[in-house]
Amino acid sequence: MITRVTTQMSMAAATSRLQAGAAKLAQLTDQATTLKAIGRPSDDPVGTATAMQVRKDQAANAQWSRNADDAAGWLATTDSALGDVYSVLSKVRDLTVQAANSATMGDADRDALVTEFQGLATDLASSANTKYGTRSVFAGASTAATVFDPTSGWASSTAPVDRRIGDGTTVRVDTAGASVFGTGADSVFATISSIVTDLQNGVNVNPRLNDLDARIDAVRGAQADVGVRHAAAITAQSSLKSASVDLEARRSSVEDKDLAKAVLDLQVQQTTYQAALAVTAKVLQPTLMDYLR
Repeated sequence: MITRVTTQMSMAAATSRLQAGAAKLAQLTDQATTLKAIGRPSDDPVGTATAMQVRKDQAANAQWSRNADDAAGWLATTDSALGDVYSVLSKVRDLTVQAANSATMGDADRDALVTEFQGLATDLASSANTKYGTRSVFAGASTAATVFDPTSGWASSTAPVDRRIGDGTTVRVDTAGASVFGTGADSVFATISSIVTDLQNGVNVNPRLNDLDARIDAVRGAQADVGVRHAAAITAQSSLKSASVDLEARRSSVEDKDLAKAVLDLQVQQTTYQAALAVTAKVLQPTLMDYLR
């Protein structure tokens, strides 16, 4: 069966092809202008789904990076505070040794030592209230303005403070102040107070060295623990930065258009469209007057 092709059918087919070419030309023009390979989901459904997943991964990576930065900053502050505490306790121990070996010490010398001990206790109290931002590093989840007072003790929370730095990976950023400074009669402040009392009463302070050594060991242990957690946070920072670069490369490969390729595709489509216009004009040129002649 032979199908008759009318002029109207030819014109409809040509118009459809020209409209498709014009639409493609408009799409490529938009891509060359914005350098985006996907203007709407229908342009590339598979690419759109991939891009959405990559952007989701980027958002999670960005949040983990902020958490890792916060963790590293918090733990660095804690490590610095523990260094100060260790330095002060070392001075307290040196003074205690000096006081224990000074059998002929006069009242003036004794008063000077007492003043030094009290000043060092004040320095320790300041370290116990060290803050990172608005949060106390030795107070767990507590939001109290002052978490330690030498007379009333700790106003801290036992709830730990964690930061999520990866998929299923967290790092604890707080350090229990009680484990560093002690509590009650076992606290370093009570020990210093006892040294001062013994010194004022002429009692040998040498037995207090064992208490000081125990507290110094506790500070060293806390420093080691904080160091391990700080290293984990720093490692996470580095890994997350690398992941951020990789994710951006993946996103760009799906969403972005290479400038050279975009310009080339546009030029090719422009040439193709112009050729289609020229051919269509020639094919559909005959009119009724042409047939009558």
